[in-house]
Amino acid sequence: MKKIIGFILCLLTTQLCLAQQAAVKGNVVDTLNRVQLSHSVIALLDAKDSILVKFTRSDEKGHFELKGIPAGNYVLLISYPAFADYVEPLTLSDTSLVHLDKIMLTQRSRLLQEVVIQQKVAAIKMKGDTTEFNAASFKTEANASVEDLLKKLPGMQVDNKGQITAKGETVKKVLVDGEEFFGDDPTLVTKNLRADMVDKVQLYDKKSDQSNFTGVDDGEKTKTINIQLKEDKKRGYFGKLAAGAGDQGFHNSEAMVNVFRGKQKLAAFGIVSNTGKVGLNWGDREKFGSGGGELSVNDDGDFEFSDDGGEPDSWAGRYQGNGYPLVQTGGLHYGNKWDRDRQNVNANYKIMKLFVDGSRNTVSQDLLKDTTYYNNSSEQFRNSILRNRLSGSYENQIDSSSSIKLMVDGGLDHKISSTFNTAEVLANKDMVNNSQRKTSSVFDIGGVNSSILWRKKLKKKGRTVSVFFAENYNRTNGEGLLDAQTNFYKMGRVDSVQNTDQRKTTNNEAISINSNITYTEPLSKSSSLVINYGINLDNNHSNKLSFNQNSEGKYVMMDSLYSNDYAFNILTHKGGLSYAYTKKKVRINIGSNVGLTSFQQKDMFRDHQRDRSFVNWYPRALLRYNITPQRRLSFTYNGSTQQPGINQLQPILVNDDPVNVVIGNPNLKPSFNNNFDANFSDYKVMTNRGIWVNMSYSTTSNAISDRSILDANGKRTTQAVNVNGNSSARFYSNFNWKIVPLDLRIGTGVNGSLNRNVNYVNDVYNVTKSGNVGLNLFASKEKEKKYEVYLDASANYNSSVSSVQNTLRTNYWTYNLNPSTNIHLPLKFQLHADMNCMIRQKTPVFTSNNSVAIVNASVAKKFGKKELVEINFSMSDILNQNIGFERSVSTNRITQSTYSTIGRYGLLSFIWNFNKLGAAAPKE
Repeated sequence: MKKIIGFILCLLTTQLCLAQQAAVKGNVVDTLNRVQLSHSVIALLDAKDSILVKFTRSDEKGHFELKGIPAGNYVLLISYPAFADYVEPLTLSDTSLVHLDKIMLTQRSRLLQEVVIQQKVAAIKMKGDTTEFNAASFKTEANASVEDLLKKLPGMQVDNKGQITAKGETVKKVLVDGEEFFGDDPTLVTKNLRADMVDKVQLYDKKSDQSNFTGVDDGEKTKTINIQLKEDKKRGYFGKLAAGAGDQGFHNSEAMVNVFRGKQKLAAFGIVSNTGKVGLNWGDREKFGSGGGELSVNDDGDFEFSDDGGEPDSWAGRYQGNGYPLVQTGGLHYGNKWDRDRQNVNANYKIMKLFVDGSRNTVSQDLLKDTTYYNNSSEQFRNSILRNRLSGSYENQIDSSSSIKLMVDGGLDHKISSTFNTAEVLANKDMVNNSQRKTSSVFDIGGVNSSILWRKKLKKKGRTVSVFFAENYNRTNGEGLLDAQTNFYKMGRVDSVQNTDQRKTTNNEAISINSNITYTEPLSKSSSLVINYGINLDNNHSNKLSFNQNSEGKYVMMDSLYSNDYAFNILTHKGGLSYAYTKKKVRINIGSNVGLTSFQQKDMFRDHQRDRSFVNWYPRALLRYNITPQRRLSFTYNGSTQQPGINQLQPILVNDDPVNVVIGNPNLKPSFNNNFDANFSDYKVMTNRGIWVNMSYSTTSNAISDRSILDANGKRTTQAVNVNGNSSARFYSNFNWKIVPLDLRIGTGVNGSLNRNVNYVNDVYNVTKSGNVGLNLFASKEKEKKYEVYLDASANYNSSVSSVQNTLRTNYWTYNLNPSTNIHLPLKFQLHADMNCMIRQKTPVFTSNNSVAIVNASVAKKFGKKELVEINFSMSDILNQNIGFERSVSTNRITQSTYSTIGRYGLLSFIWNFNKLGAAAPKE
């Protein structure tokens, strides 16, 4: 009896509570045909944070009802395929009963002809590890490029070279519909595809194909942007032809043609330019020709890697703003999917001829315990390279459970370089040495890389097996001449002279073979175990010979001090175990690989072999918690081992610069890096407010650093050594929102870094501590067909001190101000102006501030109904203040460089954009 009474009381209480809660009901109807839309999605969101409160679908008659709604502010969102979303803000009390009667939805295809009832589409969505931007929410002008669109996305920056930074990290790949477009040169996508073709822009860390299949992170990540095209823009053709000529011999000609036939994509491009703005590939570095180098921190607190290459010239075959370039480049792309998308192919070919001439002046200080050396150098250079790249992939979904993917790429470079360098070293204003050096070289660099991945889903759901095999082959053949004279001083007079006149040859070869098999076993619906095993083989051979002249002036006398024939082979057996747990809001991944590594080092000149063995660990962990669909928090940890390179190991003296000699160290050990990373992101749909925060910390044991000896003659000898104590911490944040009444989008961010680097200076243990903190501000306002105004500003404070001379601190501010505007005038005229103002504070070390204001402007006249034809007159660097300038701090060396670069010029251009998109696709 008590149970019955309790049940009745509970029922009455429930009914009373429901009676005190609000309800919303209505009918969903097609605006045009007045037909009820059954199965429409009805969602009630909390107006404060867009969290889903109630959800239902309309019935066969289009009717819906939401009951039991607590009092509060809400947003009613109704969606139906091919129709514009309907959004209605609601304020409900305890007793509200809202009857919306007929809710009219409008087909998207009629949005240009009819008035749309309150529509609001989320500008940004977060899907797992992917941030997705809705391109329609970021308006661009007619015929704008993808690069113009990316500049408007929160958290993204695009510099004047086309390099993209997203959430503080460099974007290395830009894909189109998930596939490569002209290989790994992002600028060919961002500068040549049209913004109005884009449906979504997706930003994520691209994992390896095997990691994507197993769902277990293997530590391989590449910051990637994927451009999703609109379906109706995948049919037809489009492109651009541009030709421009200006004063001082400047010119720029571009052509790009794209033919899309549904799933087939065919594209071609060609560029001839000496303006330094287009056609300069900044990709391919990871695959071809990255040698040894030095890590430093620049004005903005970013790490920079100066490539020494280990060769007579240090030019990496790319234009990076130093000098005057001439580029002649072109390429072809083909992509296709068929057999109901079960098979696809992607192929790219590019060719580039690049000439770069210029000069560089460098002032640096070497801080020692008892003195400071001052270095002044000047260099003139002439470089050229002919580069060919070919890449392709084929993927076949054999059946519903298995697939195979094959990837191949290769390249050939023919590089010619010559330099003339003068330098002097002073101590306390007294001349220590001066020198002049002339080098010339010709190198042929080639490589072939291929991989195959087979994936198989077994009968039990979640049970999989995958096999991966890859090979990488690279070779470098070349020769060069070194002619140098160095004068050493004592008491203000020349005490001795060192002359070096040598011919040098290089024959390097490297091949690596990697294999891995991965097995996934489900433990439950939400957890799985992953087991993997692989064998990695890396064989490296370096033959470097130096020849002196004989009495007849022929370079035939080998100098054994600067010659070597060395082999470095690595064999690694690597196996691991990982556990993965995935629920609706939580994802956990934890595991580790262990590698048994054997070194075999052969010095063929001295007939000496050394064998060593190491145990390498590769631990990793991931925790991601989705607080809400648009708010998430993640923590990652990765431990990785870095093996020393053959240029660091081989016991050879490298005298390419006779006053800065490098010697190898065959005793180097692998280094181990611990990296911790935390991310938080939050986006509110209704207010367009976004927050991104990233913090990271890394520490390295047995880090490969350097030991330098600077003698009384100012001659430096450097050797790679293992050290402990290197660490770095980094913080990045971005906050952006839209002030709706002013139609103004604004953003701000704080970033900073702390770095600790260890090295040895004249056998003294030296610790260099550097730090950077900065504030960024961004604002944009636009009115369609009227104007666009943008402002990007930042202030950065930099600090550095070395323990060998801790009384000398390098502290300074740098400021950047970058406003730009577009004004649309009658008769289809358009004015554009932008400025890059850089202010650098003077310091006791950096005695010149080298502040500049680079102002660019243009006036354009567009023709035609679709404004496809344009005549443009532009002036670059109107104030003629563009000077190449760099500051950096590296261990105990402080460096400031100025270099030749493109200054003021005018250009008159004719541009024809053509397109016929959206027509019915021809039969395939």
